Amino acid sequence: MRNKLPIALISICLSPSGIAADVTSANKYDVDYSPYANADYAKQPLWGDTHLHTLISGDAIAYGTILTHSDAYKFARGEQITTSHGAQTKLSRPLDFLVVADHAEGYGVVVELKKGNKNLIGSNKTLQRWSELLNKGPRHAAQVAGEIVRAQATGNLPEGMADLDDARNMSWQASVKTATKYNEPGRFTALSGFEWSSLVQGNNLHRVVIFSDDADKTSQIIPLDSNESGQDPEKLWEWMQAYEEKTSGRALAIPHNPNLSNGIMFQTSRFNGEPMTTLYAKNRMRWEPLTEATQIKGDSEAHPLLSPNDEFANFETWDKGNLGGIKATTEAMLPGSYVRTALKDGLVLEGQLNANPFKFGLIGSTDSHTGLANAEENNFYGKHAQNEPQPNRWKLPKKKPNQITRTKQGGWEYSASGLAAVWAKDNTRDSIFNAMQRKETYATTGPRITLRMFGGWSFSKQDANNPDIAEVGYAKGVPMGSDLTSDSTKQAPGFLITSNMDPLGASLDRIQIVKGWVDAQGHPQEKIFNVAWAGNRKINSEGKLPAVGNTVDIANATWTNDIGSSELTTFWQDPEFNSDQRAFYYARVLEIPTPRWTAYDQNRFGITMDDDVPMVIQERAYGSPIWYTP
Repeated sequence: MRNKLPIALISICLSPSGIAADVTSANKYDVDYSPYANADYAKQPLWGDTHLHTLISGDAIAYGTILTHSDAYKFARGEQITTSHGAQTKLSRPLDFLVVADHAEGYGVVVELKKGNKNLIGSNKTLQRWSELLNKGPRHAAQVAGEIVRAQATGNLPEGMADLDDARNMSWQASVKTATKYNEPGRFTALSGFEWSSLVQGNNLHRVVIFSDDADKTSQIIPLDSNESGQDPEKLWEWMQAYEEKTSGRALAIPHNPNLSNGIMFQTSRFNGEPMTTLYAKNRMRWEPLTEATQIKGDSEAHPLLSPNDEFANFETWDKGNLGGIKATTEAMLPGSYVRTALKDGLVLEGQLNANPFKFGLIGSTDSHTGLANAEENNFYGKHAQNEPQPNRWKLPKKKPNQITRTKQGGWEYSASGLAAVWAKDNTRDSIFNAMQRKETYATTGPRITLRMFGGWSFSKQDANNPDIAEVGYAKGVPMGSDLTSDSTKQAPGFLITSNMDPLGASLDRIQIVKGWVDAQGHPQEKIFNVAWAGNRKINSEGKLPAVGNTVDIANATWTNDIGSSELTTFWQDPEFNSDQRAFYYARVLEIPTPRWTAYDQNRFGITMDDDVPMVIQERAYGSPIWYTP
């Protein structure tokens, strides 16, 4: 029998006359009791992938991907789905947002090629052969994929390959409608986008274009094909400007895989070889507020030859050749291929142009071509459908008979990375897009590490003890992605940095601050500062912090969190600050070592990989910089 309410409790709910009291009478006290009710800042990061491909991308369907946009959204939202090869898969946790970014070049056209669309194929012998091979099985389809990529890289796509506007438009209209269907403000955000895939003799200049808008605006265009526009990114910016003027919408572009550009992604001249101008620098800042620092095809934060004093710079490094595997990478090409060097070069260019073309924030994303936005080491489904879990997927591609060196990477070298973290107020298109524009974002290599950083002139050590660092951070300073200008005292700015481990992941090793600046001679410099760490370790005489240790059991693909810390928080001031020097600061957070996806595969399939295959990884997060200007 249901219990009756106690008489004393009933009396609280009634007025003296026995009539229910007006609960709004509490407002007479005029007290803002809840500190969170009107908080006008982001309280937690939103996790997403801004770079996912489905069967609409020619190089995805040719390698066996059959997953659609609907499949991609269902998977990202946390549903269990069937992969292209019939396996059942599901994320450990849903994502908060997703951008399906299929290649604009022949958007949906290879789907029609596989169907045998006569309007596309006509009498073209190459297209006829490709159509036949696409239907002869995985090995033949993969051959077509490789030929398409090389043809794209060298400007030799068959005539008519990019001219099937009806098919492209039909695919795009279906894409924006599907995004609308799965977009659920407050729970899951589906942003429309595409990849503009400029490929100059195999050198990667790709950009993911993202819209903040609904289908009423995005349906008015077709994704811009770099074969039609020309390979120059300035042509893309012009197209984006035209889109905004036509629709009153908003767009931005995110460069990716600079590590496979052979130095041209961050070259210090324009695409046409002319010197950069102030207008160019401002346009690049305007249209490209972010850069993808880590993904399946390697990490682009730093390179050991460019940062020889950084013990963690050699991480998931891809530096054999360009994207098409057409030309080997030389040491002279490296500076234009890595994020940290570009950030330093941007400071130098700012001194010359009064504008910084490389003033970008950082994100990670997958670039998966499987339709699966998946960056989990123990749940990794590879780059292409042919790289789904199987005993031999770790093996590297064989060299061709005429190859002196292998310039194209793959197999175990693929990295289960990365994720985009966005500090947005709400899980909506506008809120996420706004956060991207203001660069309040960061990258991780897969784990959901929480990272916040604020810079300012009024912080103190006591502020690091505040249980809500965001509250004091926004009140007294600026977040990652922002600017600081010199105050009258010329004192060093202070930084509040806090990080929490992924609740399902590994403990934290340390927080580092990466500083870049321009010295008195106009040369860019860098230095790594360890600012917070787990345990009782001490920085040695060489300025290095000893390793945190390693609990990985490779044979069983397990680890323990007996070392490391669940949370690291600190206040830090630059001990070498010079108020006359332009500088940037960003946080890098390292986890303790954990098993790499190759260790999970070796354990699950009962195989033994070659000795040079890495089995352990030290995952990390890269915050967007805060820039200081004298």
